[in-house]
Amino acid sequence: MTNYNSPSDPSTTFTVTETAQDEQTRHLAWTIARAADDRKAENITLLRVTEVCYLTDYFVIATGFSKTQVRAIADAVEEKIVQTFSRYPLRIEGKTEGSWILIDYGDVITHIFLPESREYYNLAAFWGHADERIEFSAVQRELP
Repeated sequence: MTNYNSPSDPSTTFTVTETAQDEQTRHLAWTIARAADDRKAENITLLRVTEVCYLTDYFVIATGFSKTQVRAIADAVEEKIVQTFSRYPLRIEGKTEGSWILIDYGDVITHIFLPESREYYNLAAFWGHADERIEFSAVQRELP
């Protein structure tokens, strides 16, 4: 359950109850973030874009510091999602190049960047109007 302020009257709040599908999607996004963290990804950000994007519900954005690490993070994400959810990506792009790997699970899209690619494309700023922005940290590993 999430509380929101009304855009027309900030003193009025309304509550949105998450469905089982919403909860599963959130769990998928957090599992991806944890898998990336296990491979020492940095600056992990989760963007909930359900209300502003028809493509997906979440973006998970992470940084690796070499092409080898970016690929290892992608492999860890894929492996963890197969183990936990028995799901395979709908598509994967950029694995050969290794500077920006996109892993598409439909309701969650993962972007793993080298620092210069992440800075150049700046997806977090582009999607700055996201419903919710969560800066993942090791302290949060045990959340959802």
